[in-house]
Amino acid sequence: SASVRADVWLWRARFFKSRSLAARFLEEGRVRLTRDGSESRIDKCARAVRIGDHLVFAVGGRLTAVKVQALGERRGPPAEARTLYLPLEAPAGDPPEAP
Repeated sequence: SASVRADVWLWRARFFKSRSLAARFLEEGRVRLTRDGSESRIDKCARAVRIGDHLVFAVGGRLTAVKVQALGERRGPPAEARTLYLPLEAPAGDPPEAP
């Protein structure tokens, strides 16, 4: 199946301003990946992200949980980036986002 590097996807989806920031974040093991019911931490920026994967991470003091809807071809404008993912509710046990 089609896939893209985790750092590239996070950058294309506009969660980070640069690929190097996304790569550093991933190498610190700060992103959880759930695929086919199995959860793991992403600790390498080259790890593949596929459509249907769930990602959970905290950036800017906010917990973000998303489902990968598309891989994208480029880093487009914010409206295009929002089509790459579907926001999910925070996992049980994690604090809710502040209003």
